[in-house]
Amino acid sequence: MDVLGDKEKKLLALLRGYGRVALGFSGGVDSTLLLHAALDVLGSGNVLAVIADTPSLPRKEFAEAVRLADVMGATCVVIDPDELSDPAYAANPADRCYFCKKHLFALIAKVASEKGFATVLDGNNADDAGDYRPGRRAAQELGVKSPLMEAGLTKAEIRAMSARAGLPTADKPAMACLASRIPYGTPVTAEVLAQVERAEEALRG
Repeated sequence: MDVLGDKEKKLLALLRGYGRVALGFSGGVDSTLLLHAALDVLGSGNVLAVIADTPSLPRKEFAEAVRLADVMGATCVVIDPDELSDPAYAANPADRCYFCKKHLFALIAKVASEKGFATVLDGNNADDAGDYRPGRRAAQELGVKSPLMEAGLTKAEIRAMSARAGLPTADKPAMACLASRIPYGTPVTAEVLAQVERAEEALRG
């Protein structure tokens, strides 16, 4: 029984049913496979890759996401969710991700609507269902679809599909946002995020 093949068929069927889609794109393993599948099923004219330019995303990751979307032939727009302007996010509570995703997906939905894209997608997968992910609640409240999760695709299966499709992200390490390095209760600022980014870049070097 080809379990992965069945899951892939379900993913493609879900995408066909959405029509025109706007995808929150980070250039990570999950969103890259989802973008690849959406472009394959729907065609470039029906897919919009939306990249968030935010201080919580390392500059190298942002530049790589923009480059990758272009290489894949996707129409791409860059947005600024401006989550740091929200005191509820900046205070860095345990559900900080909820406020971040609420800003992000509300703006993606606005941009998508203005450009005629009816459905907003994210890259959550089946493994994410068991994690503490307050951002998932924000996505659900805003009607964001998670086709990888709905198709039952795990991270390992997404990596396998990515390798088969020749995607450069197949073996890419997981990359949480820079704000995740800051202990809850310690305010999130652009300066602190930049400091974390510089420290991690130095460690990698």
